[in-house]
Parts: sequence; structure tokens; C-alpha cells
Amino acid sequence: MTTPPAEAGPRPAVVVVSADHADTLMSEFERYRRDYDITCASSAIEAIALLGRLRSEGHQVALIVTESELSDMNLLEALSTFRSIVPTARRVVGIHWSRFLQDSETLRPALQKGKFDTFLLIPRGPRDEEFHYAITELLSDWGATVAAPEVEVLRIISPALTPLTMSIRDFLERMGMPYRTYPPDSSAGRAAIALWSADGNRIPAESNLFPDDGTAAPGGSHTSVPTPLVHSLRGAADAVISPDSVRDVAEMLYGRPSDIELETIVDLAVVGAGPAGLAAAVYAASEGLSTVVIESEAIGGQAGTSSMIRNYLGFPRGISGMRLAQRARTQAVRFGARFFTGWPVESLVVEDSSAPYRLRTEGGEVCARSVLISTGVAYRRLGVADLEDLVGLGVHYGAAMSAAREMDGHDVFVVGGGNSAGQAAIHLARYARSVTIVVRRPDLTSTMSQYLIGEIAFNPRITVRGSSEVVDGGGAGRLEWITLRDRITGNQERCAAAGLFLLLGASPHCDWLPDDVERDDDGFVLTGREVSHDRWLGDVPPANLATSEPGLFAAGDIRAGSMKRVAAASGEGASVVPLVHTWLESLRQVQPS
Repeated sequence: MTTPPAEAGPRPAVVVVSADHADTLMSEFERYRRDYDITCASSAIEAIALLGRLRSEGHQVALIVTESELSDMNLLEALSTFRSIVPTARRVVGIHWSRFLQDSETLRPALQKGKFDTFLLIPRGPRDEEFHYAITELLSDWGATVAAPEVEVLRIISPALTPLTMSIRDFLERMGMPYRTYPPDSSAGRAAIALWSADGNRIPAESNLFPDDGTAAPGGSHTSVPTPLVHSLRGAADAVISPDSVRDVAEMLYGRPSDIELETIVDLAVVGAGPAGLAAAVYAASEGLSTVVIESEAIGGQAGTSSMIRNYLGFPRGISGMRLAQRARTQAVRFGARFFTGWPVESLVVEDSSAPYRLRTEGGEVCARSVLISTGVAYRRLGVADLEDLVGLGVHYGAAMSAAREMDGHDVFVVGGGNSAGQAAIHLARYARSVTIVVRRPDLTSTMSQYLIGEIAFNPRITVRGSSEVVDGGGAGRLEWITLRDRITGNQERCAAAGLFLLLGASPHCDWLPDDVERDDDGFVLTGREVSHDRWLGDVPPANLATSEPGLFAAGDIRAGSMKRVAAASGEGASVVPLVHTWLESLRQVQPS
């Protein structure tokens, strides 16, 4: 069954600000005219008026490209004003080749503080694909985080943003899956309901989802259906489900571990698809090892929720955690790895020293000759009962990328002092009226990277509240207020809040492991020399990433003593693969010929 496309709105705008090189820049942006309105202003004042008019007319501004020398305003002052008008637009400074060495040095400190997204050399001739590669990256990032998708893979049918609807949206955002949300009485909602009922689902007759306008929903007048519904738009494979959990959506899209034949024994099972697990999957599969990855939530782990990682090697303009994770997944799949999302591993059975491991999930079992534990960590719970009741209704654990757009014009709070909290605050500041970072320490200097601290200090919408903690909160059906306590004076203050994003440090995620797998006092998996001496092979400790159980490895945040950085976790995941090869060779040597 086919469904009509969503109604198109005004095209997003690209604004060029240039007097001396307007012809060159406008010529370069001709290739984008099909999808964007390309407009030009000859001065900063003219650009400010143009941006205000575009916003008042309902146009989104995707990109502002300004040359480095403006006749009527200081460049950094102009960029700050541009951001105050359209905070979601990406900002590029174009530098003419005659000024590049001088201006690039002058602008670099401002770039480090996030005053704009990048500077580029204005093209000197045709087909300057390096220039356009950078522009396309920025437009792609804007499209993934701001604009509604033009092509939908899924539709969510829901009358309100319930916790389950928000969880499904967040899962789809993290998986890079284009979707839109529709009310049941929209044309898209009615089409999904019709398909759902045509599949034999009974529609109860107690209802009120549809307006009393004489129109009838499929199956009778004024009917109701379980919501949300999720409509997968894949041609002849169109399907609608009424999910009870995010797992049901993951199964519809990606299958379940029981899809693997029971007699199949894979070389490596990776539990957890954060940076460590993804790197291991890429390298193992590329070297010919049969590889299966089982992830309990969305691909990418905590790193996958980061709106922009700017210090990852090889991405000078930064990359979102979602894009990094999905690129790695695509790379691993290309080499033959298989992924199953939404399936927490419930237990690991070690059948004997030479037989495979057996991983049990509610969706089936996977047998493997070796296992990598890369489940990462979970955010600690706040422990305030009234706020726990509002999870998904303004209270979110993690960055909750899909919730950022709902914060437009509101006051929000981010609790946590790590890089993930800083990245979340910067992303939320594109939408929220104000963002307050709440930390128990006096400031961020001991827990956050300096580049993020600099961006936060510059951003007028973000403040840091040190030596503070959230002790209470509530609202009528969704979050409306929180109470902050000063940890030095004990004074409490009630603050209006539409969003509370909790990124509260790390708790290990490995209760499913057998007791024989050694862990430290905090529950992190011990590897290498940290393993008890009586588990060594004579005087030889396990390899650096090997656990107390032969053939069982650990990498990333779950490993005791790990660095808790994306690059470090990726390196550990890749480093596991030679150890897996060595283990598999030892198994072959003990097997009867």
C-alpha cells in the first residue's frame, strides 16, 4: 500500500554575505539551488534584515556563508548576531586566497570557541570539491538535526508525545532512520490505521481520536486504536505495528537473533555496539571472521547520542555520534557482520573450555567461539521519585536528541560535567531559551575537554551552576519545575524547567556475565594484569584486553581502567581482533582431526 508524501513547506535558505566576492560565491552555490533558496546580502546589516525577514516568513535558514571582511560590522559581532536570529543555522567564513594566511590565524581562536562552524578558502576556479565537501557535510548535519526529513522510512502515528513515542523517536534518531510523527486523524494516520486494520487487527469501538466532522475512521465511526502505531514505508513490504516497546520497532527493522540458524557457530560475538564494539566488528569481519553484534538499544552507545564530536581523529569539522556510529555499522555490514538491535543479552553460558559460548536473549541464542564484552556503561539514576515518574515527559537520561526540538523557547537543565553533557548543552542551546549545566563540582575544568569549556563559556544561552544538585521536581503530566540545592550553603531554589537531561556518570552494564568473570569493586570487567594471579597461565597474565575467562575479551568503557574516550574505545575494539585470532588458532589445535 502506498501513502501520499508529506506536504512540502518553504525551501530552506542559504544566505551568502559578501560585497567583494558575491559573484564567485553565488556562482558556487548554484548547484544547490534545486533544494535551497540561495540569497545574497552585500553587508552585515542587510544580512540581519534578510535573516529576520526569512524567519518571519517561516523559512528555515540552513547555512550562512560570510566572507571574512565585512564593510559595516566586525565579523565576530556579525556572526554572533546571525546566531541570535537563527541559532540552528550552520555558519561558514569564506576567506579569499589573498588573505587566507592572515585571516585564518586571526580567526582560529574564535573557531575553537565555537563562534562559527568552519572557515574555508573561497574557490579560485571550478570544481573545488574540497569546498563543496565541507559545505555538503554542514548541510547534511543541519538536515539530520534540524530539518524534517523529505523522504520518510517510517511514520509514527501518535496523538501525543508519550514516553513510548519519545523513546521510539530517540531510537530512530540514533539509528539515522528518517521518520515523521503524525496525529491519528491526519491523512498519514488514517492510511496507517487502514493498513493496520486490514492486517486483521480488531479496532475497538470506544473512541475519540477522530474529530466529530462526519468522517469515519476505517472499521466504523469514531474508533480508537492502540497508539503509537509505527508504519514502515518500504514498498511492497509496507507494514504497521502497534509496539509495546522500542524492541518491537527494532525487531521490525532489523530482525532477531533467532534468525541465525541454531547450528551456526560464529567466530566472534560482540555484545554492545558502541565505538569499541563497532571497531571490533569492522576489523574482525574485514579479516574474514564470522561476526555478530548484539546491541540492547541503538547502534553507537552513549557516543551515538553526541550531537557533535569535534576531537575525533580525521574529522576536522567534527562528526555527530550518530553519523560516526552508522558509518561504522555500514562499514562492518559491507564486510559481512550482522547486527541485531534491541536485544539485551540476558546470560552467557560457558559450556566447556573448548566449546563455544552461548549468548541468550529473549529473541534467541547466539553461539560463538569468542565473545567481546563492549556493553559500555549506563547513566546513573538521579533517585528522585517524582522526577523518575516524568522520564520521557520532559525528563531524559542521556542527550535524547529527538527531544531537543521540543525545547524550543524553553528553559532546560543538563546535569553532568563530562563531554557528553557539554555536547548536549551546546546542541540544546540551538533551540532552548536557556540551558543550565548543573554540576556537583565547583566547575567543569576537571571533567570536560577544554574545547567544550571554551564553547560553553562563549555561548550566551548556556550557564554553568557549580556545587549544585537537583533534589526535587514535578509538574502536571510533564516536567514544569525542578529544585536545585547549593551543596555549600544548603540553600534551595525552585526553577522553571521544561527539560531535564541527566548525564550522571557511569555505571557498568554487565550483570548478565557469569560470576567467574572477574570484576572490580565498582563492577567493571578486569583484564590483563588486573586479573587475579591464580587465573594466570603460570606466570603469564592474560593479554591486555583478555578477561579471566579464555576466549572472552573486554574493550571500551566496560573495562576497568579504560580511558572513557571514543578514540580510545575504538582502538581497544580494533586491538581485540588479533587476540581473537590467537584464541581461535588455539581452539583449532586442540580439536580432534
